[in-house]
Amino acid sequence: MNTQEKKSEEHAHDHAHEHNHAHDHAGHSHEGHDHSGHNHEHAEHENKHEKKESKSAALHEEKKKTKTDSVVLEREYIIPLRKGFLRAPKYRRAKKAVRLIKEFLVRHMQVRSRDLKLVKIDTYLNNELWFRGIKNPMHKIKVKAVLKDGFVHASLAEPSEYVKFTMARDAKAKVASEKIKEKKGKKEEKEEAKTDEQKTEEKEKEKATVEAGLEQQKAEAKEMKRTAKAKTGAQDKGMIKRKALKR
Repeated sequence: MNTQEKKSEEHAHDHAHEHNHAHDHAGHSHEGHDHSGHNHEHAEHENKHEKKESKSAALHEEKKKTKTDSVVLEREYIIPLRKGFLRAPKYRRAKKAVRLIKEFLVRHMQVRSRDLKLVKIDTYLNNELWFRGIKNPMHKIKVKAVLKDGFVHASLAEPSEYVKFTMARDAKAKVASEKIKEKKGKKEEKEEAKTDEQKTEEKEKEKATVEAGLEQQKAEAKEMKRTAKAKTGAQDKGMIKRKALKR
């Protein structure tokens, strides 16, 4: 009886140990599953955070663009020049007038650095200041000023008919030059697309045409010589030859 009780107790102890081991294994697998689920949730959270950051960056860039586009100031001024350039010598009055325009626009167009290089004067405005010569510039002028990207662009507010004509002519010339450049670019692309065989064939054709032209010139020269000889022979026959007198 003692031996049978001992065996039954050992068998029950082994069975309990196996059951505990299986339970621990199941718990470990469940923990691993929980850990993988936690990682998946963490990755989703990171992806959402990255998407939010990308959206915020895109919105920030759009705001910057709108700000830069919206920071455009347009004004028209009648700038007096006579008092300013009369202080300069006569041979520098037109230059002084240009400087006065730049100083006026820097002061009134919100240029904080007060740098005169930030003012860009149009060519037509410059020609209007200089057309009377260096000693007699205009006493006042109406200017259109535009502040964009930190630069002040100055141009004529009310250009004359002649200035309008020159502006239209220059615009047409610019368009024509652009078209010529486009055509040249297309021709260059076509020439590059040609194969080496085509280039060699074209060179051979050019050589053949040159040789044919030289042969034709030689034949024409020979015919000219023949006709000249025939004419001289006919003239000699028609002429009376003088015989030498006998002694």
